[in-house]
Amino acid sequence: MSTFARWITVFAAVLLLAVPALGADRTIIILDASGSMWGKIDGKPKLEIARQSLRTVLQSLPADREVGFMAYGHREKGSCEDIELIVPPAAGTAGAITTAAGSMKFLGKTPLTAAVRKAAEALKYTEDKATVVLITDGLETCNADPCALGKELKASGVNFTAHVVGFGLTTDEGRQVACLAENTGGRYIQATDAKGLESALKQTVVEKPAPQSAPAPEPKPAKAEFNLRPTFALAEGGAEITDDVGQSWALYRTKDDNSRGENILTEYGDWKGSVQPGKYVLAVKAGEVEREQFVTVEAGKVAEPYFVLDAGMLILRAHASEGSEIADGAAIQVKYPGGTATDYGQMKTFVPAGAQEITVKVGEGVVTENLTLKAGETIEKDIVAGVGKVAANAFYVAGDKVDSGGLVVRVLKAEKNLAGERQDVSTSYGPDQQFDLPAGNYVLQAKMDEAVAETPFAVKVGERTDVDVVLNAGVLAATADGAKEIEVFGARKDLEGKRQAFGFSYDESHQATLPAGDYVVVATRGDDDAKSEIPVTIKAGERTEVTVP
Repeated sequence: MSTFARWITVFAAVLLLAVPALGADRTIIILDASGSMWGKIDGKPKLEIARQSLRTVLQSLPADREVGFMAYGHREKGSCEDIELIVPPAAGTAGAITTAAGSMKFLGKTPLTAAVRKAAEALKYTEDKATVVLITDGLETCNADPCALGKELKASGVNFTAHVVGFGLTTDEGRQVACLAENTGGRYIQATDAKGLESALKQTVVEKPAPQSAPAPEPKPAKAEFNLRPTFALAEGGAEITDDVGQSWALYRTKDDNSRGENILTEYGDWKGSVQPGKYVLAVKAGEVEREQFVTVEAGKVAEPYFVLDAGMLILRAHASEGSEIADGAAIQVKYPGGTATDYGQMKTFVPAGAQEITVKVGEGVVTENLTLKAGETIEKDIVAGVGKVAANAFYVAGDKVDSGGLVVRVLKAEKNLAGERQDVSTSYGPDQQFDLPAGNYVLQAKMDEAVAETPFAVKVGERTDVDVVLNAGVLAATADGAKEIEVFGARKDLEGKRQAFGFSYDESHQATLPAGDYVVVATRGDDDAKSEIPVTIKAGERTEVTVP
């Protein structure tokens, strides 16, 4: 090859290297970690179902698929800013995502719109093809508009898609978040149980489906006018409901055994449509009630199937105390004939007629009421849990607040049992904790490392009680160059010559909060476990630093 030809070859290779590669299709899974995820489906908390579904689905994730993991509501109870990209999108992240989901807390609000925006930004959606899969069991609670965000992202002209999985949402709730997916060309998938959630995740994360701009599903309408006009009533002989009350209609083909086959379409509200003549199964769902029947659509005729739901409506509102505002975080559970429904703060839904067991839980306050709902009847109730609010904090000394996340705050019953033990009522972590408690006498216990203190308090329904615990403690910071273990003991020995242990670290440094008093810091070094020690006095509200020679 001539020198000129070799030069041309090298120049062409350099040009190829200089051309930027097309952006990879990357995905971020956003998990709703709000407090409502403690609600149960088939007796199991939704958060556990979500963790297991992620674990199962991610096992089949292609090794080169770049997936990240984001959550909201997992660190703070009332914050709309609690959004975190826990696992950045990359290949081989299945294990990291499973671990992150398995260890997180579920306690906050639902800033789903802001989370999708942050995920889009993290994916650099203006540069690369990007996908977000949002798993939510609730609606936006932070004064944002998910529909508007979808339109904004679509209008930007970039290659961005959002899929939304409504986990346990009602039909009406699903419509309120489906727009986020639809406005970006994505899919909204309703998941009512573990199997449905796994299927939704496989479709959106593993299988990477095409946007909903695919060809319309069969059967295609034979005519522009309708030939199927379903109606329903709550009770036999009752008035037909023609308004949009959140009902959904699902039409299925029939199998050879006349059971449900392929789903053809799903519509909402007061619906009438046109389908090809044939035999179908039509199902209506309103609230917690679902009924189905066979429908035959004949050419030139209008089929008018009529459903009787044998159901009524429950409108429930939860309150911490008489006359208080609706408690947004209160769990409302209704056990009705054949199932269970859960909502938070307030509930408005159709349920099968019959005996209803209603349980409202505000913090540690629980109240249960039983009633009988007749078909066609509406029962509206305000249910009071009967609790007071307790705001708890711990202090090293009066005026010096403990701000560490390592603080453990426990509420115990004041009365001891025969063994001298108190019943554990609730445990939380960090400063500025709040508890909703029934009226009664309690003890607040605060523990920061080795320092523990208690204070009694009483709760009255409808009142706020501020409880402060003073640890009378300080902080020890000990170092010992070359040490493989540092131990802290009380300076005073018991009758057997032993000293009380107050913590240790397998390191050259050790820091801990200790009750005020006298101690001994012991360092262990070398292969022969040689020990050296130094006495130290801890003063309340002060930091003491020592070096073990």
